[in-house]
Amino acid sequence: MTTDIDEQTRLGELYMATLIRAQWRLSMSVLASAAMMIGGLPLLFLFVPATRTLNVGPIPLPWLILGVLIYPAVWLAGRYYVRQSEQIEGEFTELVARR
Repeated sequence: MTTDIDEQTRLGELYMATLIRAQWRLSMSVLASAAMMIGGLPLLFLFVPATRTLNVGPIPLPWLILGVLIYPAVWLAGRYYVRQSEQIEGEFTELVARR
């Protein structure tokens, strides 16, 4: 199996294409989710005017969300991406090792 990949045979190319496609799907899904989350915030502030003037203590809600809460969300998305990517690569390695 590894020789198929190393020698770039038709079967090896198929395996690599499958791995790349799975990684690409994961990347696009995480990117789309993050874009909807981050891009949805301005829409929330636009269509729900109360969120623009709401304060949490002395801090306005939009500043709190954009200045503080967005970072843990981005970190979690990155962590999810890395774990899923490692899982995909692990499954690929198992598949290659079995053959």
